[in-house]
Amino acid sequence: MKKEKSDLKIPVLDNIVDALCQPSSYEPVLYRAKSHLPMLSGVELQKIVSLLRQALFPGYFGETTLRLESMRYQLAANLDTISRLLSEQIARALCFDCDNRGVEQLSVKSIESRASELALAFLSTLPKIRHLLVSDVVAAYEGDPAAKTPAETILCYPSISVMINHRIAHELYSLNIPFIPRIISESAHSLTGIDIHPGANIGEEFFIDHGTGVVIGETSIIGQRCRLYQGVTLGALSFPKEEDGSLTKGIARHPILEDRVTVYAGATILGRVTIGADATIGGNTWITQNVPAGTKILQTKYVND
Repeated sequence: MKKEKSDLKIPVLDNIVDALCQPSSYEPVLYRAKSHLPMLSGVELQKIVSLLRQALFPGYFGETTLRLESMRYQLAANLDTISRLLSEQIARALCFDCDNRGVEQLSVKSIESRASELALAFLSTLPKIRHLLVSDVVAAYEGDPAAKTPAETILCYPSISVMINHRIAHELYSLNIPFIPRIISESAHSLTGIDIHPGANIGEEFFIDHGTGVVIGETSIIGQRCRLYQGVTLGALSFPKEEDGSLTKGIARHPILEDRVTVYAGATILGRVTIGADATIGGNTWITQNVPAGTKILQTKYVND
């Protein structure tokens, strides 16, 4: 009698299971939670960001039609949901951070209480976040002749999309909440091709034109009314090491852009250098030293006779 295909699969699957259950296979990637709290949920964090978009830009996102007479009620209900969901994810992040660093776990009750405090502290920054995002929308609309209305930049521009995530992630990062800021930033990175570390400090009226391939490192400081084009890198020039050979963490290693700096496509600025106010950095240039205020840096063109 001919064996069914499903019967033939069983020995193969058994061998795969045996191989994956070998300690030498799973131990490098195994996470044993010391509390009852599960791992962070990327799906829940995306939901939180979606709800925050609705709160920050009323009427633009979500499936519910905004009515001004009920906006206060809708916003309160939205923030209550965000607070609950975010508190849970922060508690999970705190537990995982303790396990990941080998630090003794606090009680679950203490962790959940701390998570609620941090969630409320973050929600208190929403007026500031909205103010910054409104300035980013103004910069995108006024800085791009192709933009017909500010609404177009909110709905369509990758710069605004990534800055919504970044402004949220940066405030969470500033509260020393582990993992969640990076997950939120990387979510925007995957959608837009723009990679901004949540630690980067970015001032008002920031605009990234086109955007694909832009990289902004953790300790970058960007002043007001700065503008970057696609393919710009604000990166580190070198990575100091400890005596044991591991990379030194937490040092300032990325550029400072003062107010009203423009950096054109493909430019690379590396190290803790300062680009002075009103400077212009031309496309495809390589900068590893300070640039005085008001300076224009352009490529030298060589012509062979």
